[in-house]
Amino acid sequence: MPRAANLYYHASDLRPPEHQAAPPLVLVHGAGGSYLHWPPQVRRLPGLWTMAVDLPGHGRSAGVGEQTIEDYARRLLAWAEAVGIPSAIWVGHSMGGAIVQTLALQSPEKVAALGLIATGARLPVNPKLLESTAHQATYSLAVETIMRWAFSPQTPARVKTLAARRMMEVRHTVVYNDFVACNRFDVSSALGQITCPTLVLHGTADRMTPLRFGEFLAREIPHAQLITVPEAGHMVMLERPQLVAEILRRFAQEVGAAAA
Repeated sequence: MPRAANLYYHASDLRPPEHQAAPPLVLVHGAGGSYLHWPPQVRRLPGLWTMAVDLPGHGRSAGVGEQTIEDYARRLLAWAEAVGIPSAIWVGHSMGGAIVQTLALQSPEKVAALGLIATGARLPVNPKLLESTAHQATYSLAVETIMRWAFSPQTPARVKTLAARRMMEVRHTVVYNDFVACNRFDVSSALGQITCPTLVLHGTADRMTPLRFGEFLAREIPHAQLITVPEAGHMVMLERPQLVAEILRRFAQEVGAAAA
């Protein structure tokens, strides 16, 4: 399995497809997640070179995680350099969205476009989640709460069960630090500095980052478009994988066509 800069990543191919006009598309998961938070339909977009990264301490990447969004962004920049990606379409879910916004603000030359899924310019965390993820004894209760809040009522039980199992495999200290990093994150006043094409994708039934967070992003980022998914929750890409895959594919094609 491919690794670079000590990070595991899943690639749709070993090299870009022939005649690919769009930049590579990099998928960045959220707090306590892994590359598996991106379903196969999203990880294998036809005609696109797509990579889904495991952040430090998550999934198959070693380490203990980071404690700030900025540190995660630095790790991803080192990874991109090791893989040989000068610029990419960076797509982030939840905490991943905070990370890719930070990339766009701090290293805009590395960002051809942004995909912001179920995220916001700030990501306040419920104090109960911070408290329950801080201790091993209460971590399972935290995961149960997250599963209730992260999915819409229509989501099949098997999807939620699998997501909970995967989150339980992540050390509680990593998830706690992720939430602390999210709680500190706030780029609300800097969004006007993001000048790349930006897709904001949000479920209308998201309880963890309500739709108003996505509406704020779309309003404040100069070249942003908002697409909503009716009745989808925070884990919109797991609830509606085919739809999310098609939306991302079209967006990447538009970015490629504009660049050409």
